[in-house]
Amino acid sequence: MQLDFNQLRELLADLDKTDIAELTLKSSDLELTVRKTRGGVVETASSIDLSALAAATGGQMPTAPTPVPPANPSNGAEAASPPPPSSEPKWVEIVSPMVGTFYRAPAPDEPPFVEVGDRITTGRTVCIIEAMKLMNEVESEVAGEVVEILVENGEPVEYDQPLMRILPA
Repeated sequence: MQLDFNQLRELLADLDKTDIAELTLKSSDLELTVRKTRGGVVETASSIDLSALAAATGGQMPTAPTPVPPANPSNGAEAASPPPPSSEPKWVEIVSPMVGTFYRAPAPDEPPFVEVGDRITTGRTVCIIEAMKLMNEVESEVAGEVVEILVENGEPVEYDQPLMRILPA
């Protein structure tokens, strides 16, 4: 598959206009994965030789489109970016590793994996994400206390969507 700099830039710009969270292109000589994170920032990972791409494009490396702040509907002017938070949040978010359906319990008639206020350890299963009829357990990467569950049981979730907040121990 041949992909020049302009095609890559157009692909990134078009992807930024969609709700697609992740796109992977594979061929015998190219593997390109593009992921949109929260806030419209696009991350790319590739198995192609980036120095060769830079040489082929005159030293210009492809970059993600710059997100445009939304217009303020009340006065038609652009919205000012929010001030940076005064301090980092004390909790850690557990995010969805994939698009699917969120389940709090292993089965409808069983108790939830965790409740708000539960103390958990690293590696503990906290929920299940069902994707394409496969049940994928999501484990905590931190030990601490569950302070908030952000998704309702049976609700669809997106890639990288926060599911729970944990106050580290």
